[in-house]
Amino acid sequence: EMNYSESTFLLSEEKRNGGYDVRIFTPGEEIPFAGHPTLGTAWLIQQEIIQQPVPRVVLNYQVGQIPVDFIYKNGQPEELWMQQLEPQFGTTFPAAAVAEVLGLPADQIDQRFPCQEVSTGLPFVIVPLKSLAAVRACRPHTSALLELLANSEAKNMLVFAPETYRQENHLNVRVFTDYLGIPEDPATGSANGCLAGYLAKHRYFGSPQVNVRVEQGYEINRESLLLLRAGDTGQKISIQVGGRVVLVAKGELL
Repeated sequence: EMNYSESTFLLSEEKRNGGYDVRIFTPGEEIPFAGHPTLGTAWLIQQEIIQQPVPRVVLNYQVGQIPVDFIYKNGQPEELWMQQLEPQFGTTFPAAAVAEVLGLPADQIDQRFPCQEVSTGLPFVIVPLKSLAAVRACRPHTSALLELLANSEAKNMLVFAPETYRQENHLNVRVFTDYLGIPEDPATGSANGCLAGYLAKHRYFGSPQVNVRVEQGYEINRESLLLLRAGDTGQKISIQVGGRVVLVAKGELL
């Protein structure tokens, strides 16, 4: 009906266990967690239900409670930041096999870092590429991708590189989610949360601390900006994903 990457359904206008019950659906199936609709739903709750500035809104998902913190400017939300669950690191995949399903030469994978499954509630395979040109050249073969991931909880893939379209950004990202009915997603908070944890764990920038600007959606003409923070203490990895929310449409279902 909606045909967006994700649609959220708020089940009550009243809090339950300190949060608001929410379910998320893609065009293909219900999912336990997603990132950018979390920010949008929290913003809507603050604007339409609470109707006053509050520091935090908590959403109840299948994966547990996800808090969203608000930063205000002139009384209106300027940035929203979600705290994601601690990442779980799973299977690693051979660079040559990953390159093949992406339609890339194997030497375009940055093999200093692993191609690895990561989950903060919704699992993704994180793939480090060497250049923006490699990111742009990706042409994933869906059947081959699903065959590669057949024994993995992850069915979706994020590729990234340290070259960007805009100088002020740090990473360019593409996210392929054909398994969920979305060939390519323009902004993926859940996948970028996994990326933030990956960057911290593997010291991608030479530090256990991460504070970066990520651009996504440029290759499908839907430019997006996500803000990532993460920290690895050696015992725990904390993750925050932030951004701005803009109302673009409003309507009623009869």
